[in-house]
Amino acid sequence: MADKFQTRTERRKSTKQKKGKQKPRGFLKKVFLFVALLFFAGLATGAAAFAWYVKDAPKLDKKLLVDPVASELLDMNGEVFTTLGTERRDYVEIDDIPQQVKDAVLATEDVRFYKHHGIDFRRLAGAVLANVSRGFGSEGASTLTQQVVKRSFLSDEKSLKRKAQEAWLSIQLEKNFTKDQIFEMYVNKIYYSNGIHGIETASKYYFGKTLDELELQEAAFLAGLPQSPNRYNPYEHPENADKRKNVVLSLMHQHGKINKEQMEKAKKISVTETLVPEEENKKDTYKYDSFVDQVIKEVEELGDYNVFSDGLKIYTTLDPDAQQYTEKMLYTDEVVQYPDDKFQAGIVLMDTKTGEVRAIGGSRNKDVKRGRNYATQLSDKQPGSTVKPIFDYGPAIENLNWSTYEQIKDEPYTYTGGTPINNYDNSHLGQMSIREALYRSRNIPALKAFQEVGAENVRKFAAGLGFEDIAMTESDSIGGGKQHPSPYTLAGAFAAFGNNGMYNKPHTVKKIVLMDGETDIKNKVEPKIAMKDSTAYMVTDMLKDVLSGKAGATGSAAAIPGLPVAGKTGTTNYSKEDIIKHNIPDGSSPDSWFAGYTTNYTIAVWTGYEKRENPILPKDLKIAQHLFKNLMTHASSGMDTPDFKMPKSVVRAAVEKGSNPAKKPSKYTPESNIVYELFVAGTEPKEVSQAYDKLDAPSVSGEYKEAENAVVFTWNHPDSGEKDLKFKVKVNIAGTEKDLGQITDTSYTISDVEPGKTYSIRVTAVRDSQTSSSGSASVTVPAEEEDQEDEDQVNGEEPADDENPPVDEEIDNGNDNQNNNGNQNNNGNQNGEDKNSNNGNQNKDDGNNNGDSGGNGGNQTGGDSNEGTDDNPDGSGGPPPPPANRPANRDNE
Repeated sequence: MADKFQTRTERRKSTKQKKGKQKPRGFLKKVFLFVALLFFAGLATGAAAFAWYVKDAPKLDKKLLVDPVASELLDMNGEVFTTLGTERRDYVEIDDIPQQVKDAVLATEDVRFYKHHGIDFRRLAGAVLANVSRGFGSEGASTLTQQVVKRSFLSDEKSLKRKAQEAWLSIQLEKNFTKDQIFEMYVNKIYYSNGIHGIETASKYYFGKTLDELELQEAAFLAGLPQSPNRYNPYEHPENADKRKNVVLSLMHQHGKINKEQMEKAKKISVTETLVPEEENKKDTYKYDSFVDQVIKEVEELGDYNVFSDGLKIYTTLDPDAQQYTEKMLYTDEVVQYPDDKFQAGIVLMDTKTGEVRAIGGSRNKDVKRGRNYATQLSDKQPGSTVKPIFDYGPAIENLNWSTYEQIKDEPYTYTGGTPINNYDNSHLGQMSIREALYRSRNIPALKAFQEVGAENVRKFAAGLGFEDIAMTESDSIGGGKQHPSPYTLAGAFAAFGNNGMYNKPHTVKKIVLMDGETDIKNKVEPKIAMKDSTAYMVTDMLKDVLSGKAGATGSAAAIPGLPVAGKTGTTNYSKEDIIKHNIPDGSSPDSWFAGYTTNYTIAVWTGYEKRENPILPKDLKIAQHLFKNLMTHASSGMDTPDFKMPKSVVRAAVEKGSNPAKKPSKYTPESNIVYELFVAGTEPKEVSQAYDKLDAPSVSGEYKEAENAVVFTWNHPDSGEKDLKFKVKVNIAGTEKDLGQITDTSYTISDVEPGKTYSIRVTAVRDSQTSSSGSASVTVPAEEEDQEDEDQVNGEEPADDENPPVDEEIDNGNDNQNNNGNQNNNGNQNGEDKNSNNGNQNKDDGNNNGDSGGNGGNQTGGDSNEGTDDNPDGSGGPPPPPANRPANRDNE
C-alpha cells in the first residue's frame, strides 16, 4: 500500500493528467454531435423548403404529358393572332420504335433510364460537383423522366423551386406510368427544330423516312438534335450537325450499343448526304409568317424557351392592320406593280420613339413557310447610299461640329490607295454644301466626309446605332464595303435620327408569360444615347430635302403631301466585269433601297432579286420608294404627325451662298444668294461677307473762284481718313477728259479757266476690290458780255459709266434725282431702260446697270444672264457671286 500511497498534490496532478488525456475524445464527440445537429437541422430545413416548393406543383395531366403545349402570340392590342406548336406531329408508339433508335436516344440522354426511379442520384452527384466548381446550372442531371415533366408542366427557369417541383413530379410520374410509357412520351414530345415535334415527324421531315428505315448515322443525328435544336439545325449549321452526330455515335460505342466498325463507318457519312432538300420543306405558312419568324428568334434569345412546346403567352408589338397592308403590298399588284414574280422585297415598319416593330414584310413568297426573310436576313446585300447619314455626315456633324452648309468639293478623286471613285452619273458638280451633297447623293463628297472624320469615329458612331462593331473601310462611306445591314437594322438606325438621337433596339417581343401564369419575362429594351440631339436634328433636316423635289433630289417619289418625312435612297452598282459577263442593261442596279421616318414611324425597304446577276431595270428602281410611300401613308392615316422640333442646341442662320468658310450676308448681298443653314449653337458664322459690298458714292461740289480765276472741286466721303480709301478722279476741261488716276486728296483745282467754258469732274471711291458709284459736279465760268446773266452753278451726281459719252456731254440740268447741292446719288441697280436728258443729249442703258464701270466687278451689264446657281440650276437664282468666289465647276453649266 505504501507503494500506492500518494499525497493530495500528487493525486490532483494525476487527475489533471488523466483529464488532459481524455480531452480529445470529448472534443470530437462534441463536434460530431454539432455536425449531426446541423445535418438534421439542414435536413429538416431542406425538407420543409422542399415541401413548401412542391405544394404549388401542378398536377399530373395525361393530356399535357402526351401533347406539346402550344404557345399563344398576342398583338399590340392584347389579342391572340396565332398559335404555335400544334400543327406538326406524327405520334409513334413504343412498339414501333426500332431498337437502334432507342439505343441512340438512351446512350445520349439517359443511359441508366431503366435503372433509376425518376431521379438518377449517381448522375446527380456528378452534376452537383460540377455546379459547385463551375457555378449553379453549369451542368444538368435531368433524366428522361425529368425532361418529360419539365416540358409538360414547368419552365426552363434554373431555380431551386423549379428543381424541387421537377423532382417531385418525376417521382410521381414513375409511380403512375411504366418506363416504356415515359420513353414514348419523351420521343413524341421533344422538339427537333423547324417547328417539328416528335421523332417520327422529324424522321420524315429531315430524311423522308419512317423510323424503321433510318440508317445509323441518321438515327444518331436525331438522337442528338434535341440538346440544342437550333444550333444543330442541319440546314443552317451542317458542320455542327455532323459534330453532334459523331458525339452520339461515340456514346453509343462507349455504352456497348454499336461496335467500333459501325461507329467509324457512320461517322464518315455526313448528315447532309441523305437530307431532304430544304426547299421541299418550305410550305404550309402560318399567319404573319415573317413577323412570327422574328418573334421566335427573339424568344430564343431571351432564354431557353421553346415557342412550340412550352405553352408560352408571348406579348408582341404587332399592329395587325399594318401587317395586313404590308402583306397586301407584297403579295398582290393592287398597291405596287412588280416587274415579275421573282422580284423580291423586304420591309420593316417600326415605332420611331420606342423601337417596337409594327409590321414585317419578309418576302413576296406567300406560300413558303420560314423561307428567307429579306427584312431581317440580308447579309449579302450592300446598302448603297442609305448609309451616308450613318457613316459620313452624321459622324462629321457629331465629331467635327460641321454645319449643314459645310462646303465640300465634288471633283475627280480617289480612295487613299489610289483607286478612283465616281459618282453615279460620272460627273462632278464642284463646290457645294453637305446638304446638297446628301440630297443629290454624291459619292465623292461622302468619301471626303468619311476621311475627314476618321474610320474609328465612324465605327463608334455606327456601333451606337446597332451596326456590328467591326472595322470600317473607305468603301463603306458609299455603302459598298463590309457592312451589310438588313432593313431591320437600318430601320433601328434611322429611327434614332427621328428620336432626338436616342437609339432603341428594334424588337417584336414585349414580354413572355410562362406556363405557370405568374412568371413574366420582360424584354427590357432601354433607350441609349447614340448621338447629340443637334446631330440628329441636323441630319433629319438635310434628309427632308431628299424628298423635297429640289433639282437633283433623289427621293421625290417617296414624298407624302402634308407629312413631314425625312429619308434616304440607295442603289448599288455592278462592276464592269459583271456588266459584261451578265449582259446588264445600262442604268440597272442589283439593289434599290429606301429608308425614311416621321416622328411616329420609321420604315426601311429593300428591293431586288435573290441572285445578283438579275438586275433591277431603271424603270423599277423607284419601287422601294413607292412601297415606303404607300405604307407610311397607310400607317399615318388618322394620326397627328408633328414636324421634327429643332432643339436649343441648333441655330438656323443666314449664310451668303458661295462663301467658304461660311459668312453672314451683308446688306448688299442679293436675296437670291442668301441661304439659311443649321449650325451647332455657338458655331454659327460671325464674320460678315464683303463680296457684294458697295462703297458709298462721294459727295462732290464745285465752285468758280473769280479772284484766282480758277474752278475748285471738293468732295467728301463717310470713310475719309481711312488708309485704304482712294479716289479715282477724271476731269473734263472744255471738252477734253483728263484721268488723274487714284489719289487720296479730296480736292482738285483747275487754274486759268476761260469765260463761258464748262468744267466738270467725276469722282469714284475705291477700296480693295470695292468700287462706289461715281459722284460728279460741273461748273460753267461766267461769260464776259455785260448783258449776260449770271448762271447758277449746277452741282450733282451722275450715274456715270466708263462706257457713257464724254462727261462734257452729260451736263445735268438738275431735273432728275438732284440733291440740295445739285449732286445725283446713284446707288444700287437700275433695271430696264434709264434715260437722262441733259441739254438735249440722251443716254440710254439697257439690261442691268450697276453704276460706274469701275465699280463692282461682280455686276453684269447688258443682257448677260445668270444660270446654274447651287439651288437654282435652271437659272432662276439671281446674280452670281463675284468672279473670285465663283466655283470652278458650276452645276449644269
